[in-house]
Amino acid sequence: MHPSPLRPHHDGSALYVSDERPALGDEVAVRVRVPVGYGPVVRVLVRSNPDHEPAWAPATRDGVRDGWEWWTARIVVANPRHGYRFHFVLEDGRVEILNQGGLSDIDGLDGQDFALVAGNPPPSWLDDTILYQIFPDRFARSASADARPAPAWAIPAAWNDPVDPVHPGRGHQFYGGDLDGAADKLDHLVDLGVTALYHTPVFPAESNHRYDASRFDTVDPLLGGDEAYRRLITEAHARGIRVIGDLTTNHSGIAHEWFRAAYAHPTAPEGAFYYFHDEAHTVYETWLDADTLPKFDWHSDELRRRFIDGPESVVGRWLCAPFGIDGWRIDVANMTGRLGVQDLNTEVRQTLRRTMIGIQPDTLLLAESTNDAATDLQGDAWHGGMTYPAFTRGVWSWLADPRRIPHYGFDGEFREDMWFFGLPTGMPRYDARQFVAQYERFTSQIPWRVQRGTMSALDTHDTARFATYASPGAIPVAVGLSMALPGIPVVYAGDEFGLDAVDGEMSRAPIPWHRVDDPDVAARIALYRDLIGLRRAHPALASGGMRWLHVDGNGVVFVRESAAECVLVVASRGAMTAEFPAELLPGASSATLLYGSARIDTGGSVHVSTEGTAFAAWALPGVDAPAPAG
Repeated sequence: MHPSPLRPHHDGSALYVSDERPALGDEVAVRVRVPVGYGPVVRVLVRSNPDHEPAWAPATRDGVRDGWEWWTARIVVANPRHGYRFHFVLEDGRVEILNQGGLSDIDGLDGQDFALVAGNPPPSWLDDTILYQIFPDRFARSASADARPAPAWAIPAAWNDPVDPVHPGRGHQFYGGDLDGAADKLDHLVDLGVTALYHTPVFPAESNHRYDASRFDTVDPLLGGDEAYRRLITEAHARGIRVIGDLTTNHSGIAHEWFRAAYAHPTAPEGAFYYFHDEAHTVYETWLDADTLPKFDWHSDELRRRFIDGPESVVGRWLCAPFGIDGWRIDVANMTGRLGVQDLNTEVRQTLRRTMIGIQPDTLLLAESTNDAATDLQGDAWHGGMTYPAFTRGVWSWLADPRRIPHYGFDGEFREDMWFFGLPTGMPRYDARQFVAQYERFTSQIPWRVQRGTMSALDTHDTARFATYASPGAIPVAVGLSMALPGIPVVYAGDEFGLDAVDGEMSRAPIPWHRVDDPDVAARIALYRDLIGLRRAHPALASGGMRWLHVDGNGVVFVRESAAECVLVVASRGAMTAEFPAELLPGASSATLLYGSARIDTGGSVHVSTEGTAFAAWALPGVDAPAPAG
């Protein structure tokens, strides 16, 4: 089926859903808009699937505004994830179905239905979140760091030394960045418009990345210890910046006190914390093939008590005073509690979130999952994901160019193969149609509310930097899309300095603060400041609904919309001309340019054009919808 650009539309935003934070048993009005004359439509029904048994609710026609008919149905939220879809009965007897998988003339999949999520609402500050990620050893170094001797595991490096990509240097090179240094740079985040700071782990460990924690109840003295962390949080909060911690629930390091108590001690209480494969407790399960990262066995009630359950647990400790962090990003969340036939992931994540709610409900919980995470991201615990397929890999495949850059790998081998998110097949080449198709495919089974909490990162500490492979002129387009599409925009420290890196290890280079006033760096910082400012000045870009208006090989046109304001967005690689019916975009004639230099013309239809690779946005009036009938 190839529907007209004028077709029915619904999403999970406030334009179409009366309550985005319902509880079980609540009645929620769900609305759909249909172009006047479409079909024509004579009847609309909403099909839910409570307890996996279909239930039907008739929709009432509310009236017409700006060429659109609005229909409303009322459904009762019966399950934590309450799926629903719209069935349109046309005058000639045909039936069409609309769910997140799109508009179709055949039946739809339950997994792609729109979904209301009962309970576990995201924090009140989610929609104003611009996340800035730092890698503490490489972000900033205070004067106090000079007094701390390097640990036995470390290979000391000066701040301007190049990163060593080869083992053991890649994990042991030590630059001495610390938390007081990070606190000293918070005004840089304020200047950018950042509202949340996410840091990789700060616990003692035997590596520079600290994902091999030796304990979870204190901050690494190399970073300044607990007091430096408290100072960072206090200074961040004073500036309106929230702090998100990083926790490894899949594994610890072999130096962890729990693992040392368990290793070769079968009768120790901690022996049940890990998967041992022999009676002597000397052969153990690891994260992938990393023998320094023993995997947790979440069958242990004592592990749960110490780590995730209740205010006295690790999770609780850092949420409570005197620290009071604002949320957690969970490392390797996709593998946590999973091994072969065992799957305790749901129990672990829900227990973790229950602890957070008991201490401070207005906190954020994000899950790392490097691939398709739809089955986990249904709102029962995670508010969103640090996941790559929908946005990150799609943007790279469209707006980046494969480049053979000679470099050393972790094993010391000199190579030219381009890194691409660990995929041995390399980076595909997409046009804009394929970008949209991938984006829709990987969001079609995730509730709208959870999509809004999922991170839109161009790169992270685990990836090459986008700038290394960006096609000419593409950086403003990619950054603009991260601000304009549903999700949490992410700035990885150094991107605003124009840093490049061929892989995840090289992306961890120290931030060159001495270059902040260089003209090219200042221009890149200004780009980020302006695009972050665009996002924050126009709430529709964070919480508004979304409709694709035009997609072709070169670019996309979409609108983020609310009752108060709409924002029209164009993103292109190369020159693009788009034409679509004026009914698709009421108010286009009064569009006011907010960013960029693309052109819009209105008349019998709307024309949007770019002269080359471009990102642009316009402000339009809000959506005028009739009040729901009844």
